[in-house]
Amino acid sequence: MTDYKEIRTTEHEAGQEQRAATFKATQIIWLFLGILEAAIALRVVFKFIAVNAENSFATLLFNVTQIFVAPFISLTGAPTSGGMVLEVSSLIAMFVYLLIAWALDRIINVLFYRSGNTVRVQQTSVEEHTLPTATDVHQSTVTKKTIE
Repeated sequence: MTDYKEIRTTEHEAGQEQRAATFKATQIIWLFLGILEAAIALRVVFKFIAVNAENSFATLLFNVTQIFVAPFISLTGAPTSGGMVLEVSSLIAMFVYLLIAWALDRIINVLFYRSGNTVRVQQTSVEEHTLPTATDVHQSTVTKKTIE
């Protein structure tokens, strides 16, 4: 006599796919912010230590970050000493972009996040009994149970 029993359990949480998409969207926002903040911070350091502006990497960095720093350039003066410049406007830009990213993160969470209170669990039980007879008769029982 052979006894066989298998129980399969599947779970489905409502809103799980939407939460994953919301999480990915906020990750992209923070990734973009991190890259932007690092580039602007590097610009501040390069200006502060008077890096050669003719260098191709420095020129590329200054040109790319100029797009993001331009709205803040005229807010404050930039103290200089010799060739060194402290770009306070770049520091202000970093803070403003941090606030914008935080606000976008909150807006996405408020609009698209769905809490996962209900979990749907389904259990399938399969039992098979083989009786020792000359004709090998098999008996099978399948039971499904849904729990919410």
